[in-house]
Amino acid sequence: MTETENIKYSQLSKLTQGHFAAFLYDCDGTLADNMQAHKDTYVEVAAKEGIIIDPAIIDELAGWPIPEVVTEINKRYNSHFDPLAFEAQKANLFYTRYIEQVKPVAFVVEHLKASAGNFRIAVVSGGARKNIQKTLEVLGIASLVEVLVCAGETPRGKPHPDPFLLAAEELGVAPAACLVFEDGAPGVAAAEAAGMHWVRIDKMDAPGNTSIRQ
Repeated sequence: MTETENIKYSQLSKLTQGHFAAFLYDCDGTLADNMQAHKDTYVEVAAKEGIIIDPAIIDELAGWPIPEVVTEINKRYNSHFDPLAFEAQKANLFYTRYIEQVKPVAFVVEHLKASAGNFRIAVVSGGARKNIQKTLEVLGIASLVEVLVCAGETPRGKPHPDPFLLAAEELGVAPAACLVFEDGAPGVAAAEAAGMHWVRIDKMDAPGNTSIRQ
């Protein structure tokens, strides 16, 4: 890790001290430094139908299941994408062009590695299981993840609490004993709705931030 990443790793380790039994990590943007690739795939699939979208919407809705993001795109751009067809095209494009080049958010991945064996570990994502499983393999941490909850596996996705509650149930850990690692507002909202503690890994070094709820 770089010096900056080492500092963030140290900060994260201090932030996460407490009476926790399980750590629940988001994947895209939290463990995997791949948000630009996801933005590019959204933009490219939309552009095939002549719709030019502002990629900032992907940051705004980070953590939402892809079909729900597409539904929101339809609302804002007066487009008529089929959410499931769009999801399939986007997932295929990401898998074939980008996934092997995914890089880690190093200080978060190292935190997961250091925590495995001492805490129960889950990954809770709004992405498709095939893509998330492959991403974890590329990052070298798939074998450390005990529970994986992905898009479409709960009645509602983030920002609703369902995915985090399912992960806690499958781990056998009470929600209040779980700490969630996220990089977006929808994921934080989901964690709070589930009664869980959380860390915003993307805001840890921002002055006056509210990066953790304990």
